[in-house]
Amino acid sequence: MIAKLLAFRLTLGLTDESWKLIMSENPEDFYLSKEEPVKGCLLALQRIIIAQNGHMIETRKYGMPCFCYKKKIICYLWTDKKTGQPYILMADGQKLEHPALETGNRSRMKILRVNPEIDIQIETIRELLMDAIALHL
Repeated sequence: MIAKLLAFRLTLGLTDESWKLIMSENPEDFYLSKEEPVKGCLLALQRIIIAQNGHMIETRKYGMPCFCYKKKIICYLWTDKKTGQPYILMADGQKLEHPALETGNRSRMKILRVNPEIDIQIETIRELLMDAIALHL
């Protein structure tokens, strides 16, 4: 089993830090592993997302904080490999239309980049979350 996990890790090209986060059972490890101001930004995003709806819960999928509404995945939090800046990955992004969302080379998901050096656009995030939740009503 360990050999299979190691082969999987090598196939994905994960760093030691990324692998430890994926294998960690403590959801807070993702946030605590980041440096400021990214850590504070991610923690603020976590609070904003959870506060959006009383049915929103946080879990882990693929080592990322994952936010679900009534067991339906709404979004993930992650950081850009090149810039280290946080972003919200909208699970059903292809169904959402908003000028702040980027598709990139993704077919299903879209991202909302968040600059940790400036004020978080809370209203934009809330609007996107409401639209994403509405897809599952």
